[in-house]
Amino acid sequence: MTATIPNLPSLYDPFSTEAKWQKFWEDNQVYKADPNKGGEPYCIVIPPPNVTGSLHMGHAFESALIDTLVRYHRMQGRNTLWLPGTDHASIAVHSMLEKQLKKEGKTRYELGREKFLERAWQWKAESEGTILNQLRRLGVSVDWSRERFTLDEGLSKAVVEAFTRLYEEGLIYRGEYLVNWCPASQSAVSDVEVENQEVNGNLWHFRYPLTDGSGFVEVATTRPETMLGDTAVAVNPNDDRYKHLIGKTLTLPILQREIPIIGDEFVDPTFGTGCVKVTPAHDPNDFDMGKRHNLPLINIMNKDGTLNANAGEFQGQDRFVARKNVVSRLEADGFLVKIEDYKHTVPYSDRGKVPIEPLLSTQWFVKIRPLADNSLEFLDQQTSPEFVPQRWTKVYRDWLVKLKDWCISRQLWWGHQIPAWYAISETDGQITDNTPFVVAKSETEAWEKAKSQFGENVKLEQDPDVLDTWFSSGLWPFSTLGWPEQTQDLATYYPTTTLVTGFDIIFFWVARMTMMAGHFTGQMPFQTVYIHGLVLDEKGQKMSKTKGNGIDPLLLIDKYGTDALRYTLIREVAGAGQDIRLEYDRKKDESASVEASRNFANKLWNAARFVMMNLDGQTPQQLGNPVATELSDRWIISRYHQVIKQTTNYIDNYGLGEAAKGLYEFIWGDFCDQYIELVKSRLQADADPVSRRVAQQTLGYILEGILKLLHPLMPHITEEIWQTLTQQPADSPQTLPLQIYPQVDANLIDPALEEQFELLIATIRTIRNLRAEADIKPGVKVTANLQTESEKEREILTAGQSYIKDLAKVEILTITDKQENQTVTAKKPQRGLKIIGLILVAIVFARLGLAAGNAIDDIPIVGTFFELVGFGYTAWFVSQNLLTAQARLRLWGRFFPQKELEQPQESENAIAGVIGTIQVLIPLSGVVDIEAVRAKLEKSLSKVEAEIESLSTRLNNPSFVDRARADVVQGARDALAEAQKQAEILRDRLKGLM
Repeated sequence: MTATIPNLPSLYDPFSTEAKWQKFWEDNQVYKADPNKGGEPYCIVIPPPNVTGSLHMGHAFESALIDTLVRYHRMQGRNTLWLPGTDHASIAVHSMLEKQLKKEGKTRYELGREKFLERAWQWKAESEGTILNQLRRLGVSVDWSRERFTLDEGLSKAVVEAFTRLYEEGLIYRGEYLVNWCPASQSAVSDVEVENQEVNGNLWHFRYPLTDGSGFVEVATTRPETMLGDTAVAVNPNDDRYKHLIGKTLTLPILQREIPIIGDEFVDPTFGTGCVKVTPAHDPNDFDMGKRHNLPLINIMNKDGTLNANAGEFQGQDRFVARKNVVSRLEADGFLVKIEDYKHTVPYSDRGKVPIEPLLSTQWFVKIRPLADNSLEFLDQQTSPEFVPQRWTKVYRDWLVKLKDWCISRQLWWGHQIPAWYAISETDGQITDNTPFVVAKSETEAWEKAKSQFGENVKLEQDPDVLDTWFSSGLWPFSTLGWPEQTQDLATYYPTTTLVTGFDIIFFWVARMTMMAGHFTGQMPFQTVYIHGLVLDEKGQKMSKTKGNGIDPLLLIDKYGTDALRYTLIREVAGAGQDIRLEYDRKKDESASVEASRNFANKLWNAARFVMMNLDGQTPQQLGNPVATELSDRWIISRYHQVIKQTTNYIDNYGLGEAAKGLYEFIWGDFCDQYIELVKSRLQADADPVSRRVAQQTLGYILEGILKLLHPLMPHITEEIWQTLTQQPADSPQTLPLQIYPQVDANLIDPALEEQFELLIATIRTIRNLRAEADIKPGVKVTANLQTESEKEREILTAGQSYIKDLAKVEILTITDKQENQTVTAKKPQRGLKIIGLILVAIVFARLGLAAGNAIDDIPIVGTFFELVGFGYTAWFVSQNLLTAQARLRLWGRFFPQKELEQPQESENAIAGVIGTIQVLIPLSGVVDIEAVRAKLEKSLSKVEAEIESLSTRLNNPSFVDRARADVVQGARDALAEAQKQAEILRDRLKGLM
């Protein structure tokens, strides 16, 4: 009875395959974590994407990196959890909803908080699925049963717990302070939400007259409108130009307010005029100076960026309109000195995309130093967390050192409402800066506290502001696992193992998490922080919405498949933390690099089809592990275990790109192009049964191992092939993600054998290349001569000559010592005369010998003695001079001195190549049309020589060398060197055809 041979379709369809397995994995909860399972835990919490977002290439890159790590460690037998979720993104959602309302001619205040939040939750329900479904398209192996959202009930409970604890410990306070204000979102933003942009602006110089009429001082500013809030002018007390003015007063132009001249060492005497206007309510440095000198704080700005009543005649004007009008007024009044062009840095709101305005405001703050110092202690004493690459440790540490108190309140409605209730009955029903409040975990608790403090008739109103999104995100690693409850998940999976994130949010998020975790759990939230780079566009530029140079990952997935995109993104990583560049043709929406990865998938698919068609319907388990005897079997098994060792080492040390490249080279080169070709003849029906069985065992063994090694990088295609290869039952199949990752067997690694086989492969490759260069048809077998002085190399080539013949289509193969092939190169007439002379001499001596022999033979006894002597001498002469090539060469040298010998020459009408010290010669006579080959080589040489002439002309032109960019000049020099090398090769080829 003939066994049924399972096989794959002739063409790989990534789209149906990927959708099928994504559904299977999720439906069967393949990735559901079990804290009771035991084993060493491995946990990663996803950097939560904003609920407003859609998948961009950064998400795809980060998700591919994380999924590779998670799948690898799961297959290593660790108790693995990858926890998914999303962030509520308070500013982004709030801004989006307000824009919608504006189109409807409404404001959020008209709508009311309750209705506004209803809209927000409705929009979240519709939008959240977009990003999560896109993550599913990437095949991420997350535990969807543990999906979290920063505003869900559990996380909201954790936020309230954290806030109240910090408040009770004196680490949260409410106070008036200068904050970064975003007029677009009308909310405070933290320092880390400010993006500094270099802009071309102006520096305006104005005169401020001394009150006593004795003169004036000149100040310079980039924000003229803020002069309306000036409360002093400062000079350096050591500046001889101005120190005599300290203590005098000035009359502020326009508003005619009298302000003092103060001395403060903060002033840089070399900047501008050395006189600095001081606006404590609108500049952080001025704010600090104002506190040192007890200056009044005058706020001139409303929260929407317009000027208020303190700005006098400019009230109601937008800040930038007011800027122009203030300058015009100062010019009209004679106070404008000059205007300079000035390039400087302006802080922009990362969310609102407008210049921020330092604004005096009453906000909630976290005392950051105790938290930051605690994280610094973990870092300095325990090297926790460990950063990969290590260089980011210093960036993280410097940030912790420089942190100032953290403003955590936002003037928004979407988010965690601050758990503070104001006793408005104490301040005429209004929340003011002085309204007393209570902090509580619930409204019921707040009423109890308030009544005990203010009596039964107290009226309460909860703070309308919400907390900074990063406050809840800072709790993410432990709040998602159940904190503040002591859950089994928290006990098993916390601290998490690895955080994978971009360098751009070390400040936003990583530091927040370590500070919160260190304070609330006494541990760092993760052991390792793996910082990845950015995905750059085809020009090497950062992708951004502003530039419009983003690449939609879903477009590439729809064209090439998820596995192809994932593998490309990881393979491009040259080292941990490095940016990667993605090739992309915007006109065609195509990527050559992703297409190459799809071709890799097809290569694996076709190789798997071939293997399964030759296993006689048996699985690798049924065939059993091979006991290799043949050279090629031992080589591929050694290479396989070498690759296991290499891949494991790379992934353990976050060398994911190197791991991907190594697997590519092994699968495509060693397994597909070499081993499969080598064993084809052994798989024939009439082949030796024992050899055939070993070949089948080896093919099945290596293929299954390859699928396991590659699975973390390309999960869908490997699962599809593995299911068919191992013939899993349709009703209750095992699944590849839960198989054990291949383990290295050092006893099966043979470096010497691998080195020898590399020589064979290089030889085969060279013969193939020579055949291609000479246009030898694939079906034509050739004669090849391999020459090397190394006895070891000759032994290797001899041992593998059957492989060379099979794969390089060689009919007659000779392997010789180069010295044997040395030829006499003296002038032909002289060489011929010497040969004739040698023959005549030999004849004369032969005749004399015969005559002497005949005479001696006639003498009794003596004749017999000479026969014995002659026989012995003949045996000695042959052994010393004729048995080996070296001996024959010595004998030849006695007659023809070595000075007349040169190195061996290529045979006429032959093509030659070199592998290290091995020379390969393929005679072409009778194999190809030599004249056609010569014509082809001459045409190629002419083209290369023309290129050499063109490049030489450019490089000899001083105008080009001096004016062109350095990289362009170097590129031309490199091209010239390459062209010269090609010309030399072509001339050598032509010489062989002479």
